[in-house]
Amino acid sequence: MDSLEQSAARERGPTGDGIRAERAGWSFGGDTPQYFDRHVARSVPNYEAGHSLIEQVSDFFVKKDSVAYEIGTSTGTLLRQLAKRHPHGTRWIGIDSERAMIEYARSAQGKAPNVEYLLANACEVDYEASDFIVSYYTVQFVPPRHRQNLIDLIYKSLNWGGAFLFFEKVRAPDARFQDIMSAIYIDYKLENGYSPEEVLGKASSLKGVLEPFSTKGNLDMLHRAGFMDAMTIYKHVCFEGFLAIK
Repeated sequence: MDSLEQSAARERGPTGDGIRAERAGWSFGGDTPQYFDRHVARSVPNYEAGHSLIEQVSDFFVKKDSVAYEIGTSTGTLLRQLAKRHPHGTRWIGIDSERAMIEYARSAQGKAPNVEYLLANACEVDYEASDFIVSYYTVQFVPPRHRQNLIDLIYKSLNWGGAFLFFEKVRAPDARFQDIMSAIYIDYKLENGYSPEEVLGKASSLKGVLEPFSTKGNLDMLHRAGFMDAMTIYKHVCFEGFLAIK
C-alpha cells in the first residue's frame, strides 16, 4: 500500500452530528463526548424513553443503602438521572474506559454528591456488592472474547435479588430477518436527517468495533453466568432491553 492509499485508509469520514471516524475506527474518545448525547439520541430509536424505563425499573431494586453501577456511563446523563431519582444513601458509580468521557461526565455533574466516576475497563473492575447494575448499549462494544467474563463479574457482584438491566443492538435469528431489520434501521436514520454518506460512514466506522449478539446469544450469556430469571423488557426492531434478576 503506497502513502496515498494509507492516507485514504486513515481518512476520518462523517458519521453525523459533527463526529468523524476512520473505517473500523469508531471511538468514544477525542472530541466525541461533546457531540455524543445528540448523536446517540438521533441514532437509537426511543433512546430517551429507554432512560425513563430504566428509571422506573430501578425503583424495584435500589435501596437507601445500595451500591449501583452504570457500565459505560459515557457523558453520565443516565447516571445523573438515576441519582436524582434516588438521592438518599445510594452510591451511584459510573464506569467508562474513555478518559474523555469520564472528564466530560465529571464536568457536567453539577450538584450530585451521590455520584462518582471510575475510569476503568469494566472487565477488570473489583465490583462491590451491589443491588442494581445498568448498561445502556455498551456490552455490544465489549470484545466477544471478554463479554462472558464481564457478565460473570456482574452476576457475582449482585446481591441476591439484585438486577442487571442492559440494552443492546441485537442480530436477527437468520439472514432474512436481518435484512429486514437492517433496512428498517437505515430508513430510520435517513428519515431522522442523516445523509447517505453519514449512514455509510457510521456503518464503516463500526466494523469490528460493534459486535451485536442475537437475542438468544444474550440470554444464553446471562444463563451461563448464573442468571435463572431473565426476560426481554423492551424491543424495537433490532434494539432490545434485557432484565436479569439474581
